[in-house]
Amino acid sequence: MGNKDEGAAIKAIVTLSGDQVAGGAPIFIVKDKEELQRTAFLLEKIIDAMAHKLNDETMILVKH
Repeated sequence: MGNKDEGAAIKAIVTLSGDQVAGGAPIFIVKDKEELQRTAFLLEKIIDAMAHKLNDETMILVKH
């Protein structure tokens, strides 16, 4: 009874390569690595999630 904790969920993706990502989360395509970091960390605060680097071109925002 009550709400079950369903675990972590991807809330957003920030990437330099929009053609390499797909899925059910919002995708933010940025122009350079500086904007990648800035956008990911801003979204981290806005949606109360954690930013995780997948590779040099992509970060995901995960709600734990």
